[in-house]
Amino acid sequence: MTADPPAATPARGLLALERMRTRPEFLRAARARTVRTPGFVLQGRDRGDGDAVHVGFTCSKKVGNAVARNRAKRRLREVARLELPDHGRAGWDYVLIGRRDETAARDFATLRADLIEALTRLHP
Repeated sequence: MTADPPAATPARGLLALERMRTRPEFLRAARARTVRTPGFVLQGRDRGDGDAVHVGFTCSKKVGNAVARNRAKRRLREVARLELPDHGRAGWDYVLIGRRDETAARDFATLRADLIEALTRLHP
């Protein structure tokens, strides 16, 4: 008896997301454009290669202890996973920076709206 194939999930976007992991990648993004929203700060940089979207996440100790920082980063990762394939641009680096008392406590739907608004302001 063969197992049924997994149900096809609808394609969200055509952009592949790759994680930024090295300090030089984050520093290059920090020298580029910045958009501040109530829930987080978004930094964006056009790499010019038209390849996948690179995304990184960071929270300073000002956000709170390790538990608070990890919770804020988890929320940022999920927002990016849901919205960047549809609203991001290929060949761009994005860094989402958590904000103290906001990123972890803000309503999730509002965080998603913040990212969409930040991306539209970043890409005139």
